[in-house]
Amino acid sequence: MDTPVDIVHFMLTVLFALAAVHALWHGVRSPGAGRRDRVDHLLHAAMSLAMAAMPWSLGRSLPGRATTVLFALAALWFPLTALRRRTANRVAEIAGRLPSAAGMAAMAWMLRAPHGRGVPTHETLAAGVPGVHDTAAHGHAAGAPVPAACVTGLLTVYLLACAMWSLTRPMPSLRSTPDAAHRAAATDPYGHVRDGAMALGTALMLLVPH
Repeated sequence: MDTPVDIVHFMLTVLFALAAVHALWHGVRSPGAGRRDRVDHLLHAAMSLAMAAMPWSLGRSLPGRATTVLFALAALWFPLTALRRRTANRVAEIAGRLPSAAGMAAMAWMLRAPHGRGVPTHETLAAGVPGVHDTAAHGHAAGAPVPAACVTGLLTVYLLACAMWSLTRPMPSLRSTPDAAHRAAATDPYGHVRDGAMALGTALMLLVPH
């Protein structure tokens, strides 16, 4: 019988698979998209596919130095490429790319070592070894290093805030005259929903053992 964690993993897999298809479609098919936009979409697709595979046996080959470095470089790609673009408000440009950078950083952070080390596996539980379900529900075993738990907590809180921001941006404004953020979001509502769903799913992946 499926455990609650398995059900959450299945739901996250579906979410990330849909996000990967959307990002890949826009990365390949969007007419007039610049090189930076195409790379952005392809990085989002790669991250979504990796996230979808991570909880399952297929994802066991993901952890490694090369994969970790790849997503760490992807985390740097988003703010650094904003510096190269000449805009009237460079700070806003960089801030708008930080959620994507945080998602890539979270991916690299989870791949640095087996996530949830010390959390009992299904085989261990089936053998009758006492488990720590309460701790596993938070994605960490008892005795996890405090600095690591702080980094995980900061990434989780920031990604949850980004998720709420992205998911609510396409919603109709209560103001009689929508502000610039709502007008911009209205041009690509599905993109903002995808970004918000990815941020929410990534925050959950940081907490759920896999």
